[in-house]
Amino acid sequence: MTAPATIHPIPYQPAFEVPEEDEAQTTFELKDTMHQISAKTFEDGSRAIRSVHAKTHGLLLGELTVLDGLPPAYAQGLFAQAATYPAVVRLSTTPGDILPDDVSTPRGMAVKVIGVPGERVEGSEGDVTQDFVTVNGPVFSAPTAKKFAGNAKLLASTTDKGPNLKRLFSAVARGAEKAVEAVGGESATLKALGGHPETHPLGETFYSQVPILYGPYMAKVQIAPVVPELTELKDAPVDLADKPDGLRDAVVGHFASKGGEWEVRIQLCTDIDKMPIEDASKEWPEDESPYVTVARLRAAPQQAYSEERARRIDEGMQFNPWHALAAHRPLGSIMRVRKEVYAMSKRFRAERNGVPVQEPKNIEALEGA
Repeated sequence: MTAPATIHPIPYQPAFEVPEEDEAQTTFELKDTMHQISAKTFEDGSRAIRSVHAKTHGLLLGELTVLDGLPPAYAQGLFAQAATYPAVVRLSTTPGDILPDDVSTPRGMAVKVIGVPGERVEGSEGDVTQDFVTVNGPVFSAPTAKKFAGNAKLLASTTDKGPNLKRLFSAVARGAEKAVEAVGGESATLKALGGHPETHPLGETFYSQVPILYGPYMAKVQIAPVVPELTELKDAPVDLADKPDGLRDAVVGHFASKGGEWEVRIQLCTDIDKMPIEDASKEWPEDESPYVTVARLRAAPQQAYSEERARRIDEGMQFNPWHALAAHRPLGSIMRVRKEVYAMSKRFRAERNGVPVQEPKNIEALEGA
């Protein structure tokens, strides 16, 4: 939607970010937990994979076009002026082990925009990419870094164990989630544990869940399908019985003959009490500040997955919100502790697989993928 005339975003203040008690220890514990997940899956599969969002369902090459004439508050950072950039899109699901798709969990969309000029966040100097890491739900699974680390320990204990038991539990969780939704509710916990409906991933709307700087302001990001080829897939069922890679088959089948287009939308913070930085589980009310379209993301029909594309993108790249312009620095405790976790994961995959994990300087780096 277009920007309402009544929106008055508040400027970022360092006081809005409050380090948690023992945040350094939480960072260490989370990094250690994620390393355990990576080490376990490497031990069992002889290949280093991501400690979360391990399974890929589609790899797309496309372009992101920033809209012309955005209101000043929305014309910030990457979106400061009209331009078109090449982009890479990775579709995934959340677990850190490779499971059959009928263990149905939340879906992710990670977008890497290439060739972006501007001042960088610390650790991203010399890069020309801007990453957006999103999931198909508006809020994060935990309010704080400490709670996130605790949840991760529970997940780590189940990594690569009992896939058939996980499939059974997923079926039970899906039934429970349907019952909750039948009375107008929704359970992020049930979905995370395998209760996500068995629906087409290309019909989903995706959210950053946690905030970023937006020039002088603060914002969350939404990526929503806007063409009929995608919107008609909202809640469309996908038969995953005896199809361990059914979601990938669905994505590849779609892009074999059709394209996709999404709007990239920004929700600016207008009230720090109603839209906190340090509670990632709290949804920012859209009646206070709606999501406003700032760009279009397009992908033409293409081969949405191949071994060569997986080698170049899955193994050769990392999608990381800290690959960012200074104008879009990640905010809040969840983002702060993730920074070192992403660095650990990158090193682990590169060392075990013998494949450099690096940022592309231009789209030519992906020619032939």
